[in-house]
Amino acid sequence: MAEQKAPDRRVVKTKKAIKKSFVKLLSQKDINDITVSDIANLADINRKTFYNYYDGVYAVVDEIEDEFVRSVDEVLTEFDFTKNMRKPYMVFEKLTTVINNDIDVIGYLLSGESNLGLTNKLVGLLKVRTKEVLSKYFDIEEKRLDLMLEFMMPGMVAVYQRWFNSDRREPLEHISAEINLLVFKGLSGYLDIDIGSR
Repeated sequence: MAEQKAPDRRVVKTKKAIKKSFVKLLSQKDINDITVSDIANLADINRKTFYNYYDGVYAVVDEIEDEFVRSVDEVLTEFDFTKNMRKPYMVFEKLTTVINNDIDVIGYLLSGESNLGLTNKLVGLLKVRTKEVLSKYFDIEEKRLDLMLEFMMPGMVAVYQRWFNSDRREPLEHISAEINLLVFKGLSGYLDIDIGSR
């Protein structure tokens, strides 16, 4: 097997400067108003150098989204569901930590109505990983499982989006705990009622 080459440190440094500059600009202006020149000037590089790595501003956005989705995927992949089947809230605690690491930029990318890229990537990933786990531990008909995931995952991401669009006074940890209750206990468990008996 061929040995993987370590990434060129200059490339890593330049791309990091580009992304850092983009994030800084994001706090000052709308994403649609950010230009390649804005990013290049702030990163102290020329436009040609920018285009060596990215096709445009949205290519930078795409890479930031992909990095965040990879971080979420690592949490889901590394989480030991066998050990923690009775403590599923722990996966939400880990997801909260990932979100908190880049809360401002992730918040912007999740909250913008026109920025559906990150939302779609997250929903897609959550469906795939949750399906893998549930198929492994439970005997659920695939059609029913797909229906359940189609119902749950967009709603889960939408709750996080709603939080990002709010004044964020409620702790993110509390939002994650509420989502955990809804996902793993359902409506009857969340409301603490026996729906079947009414």
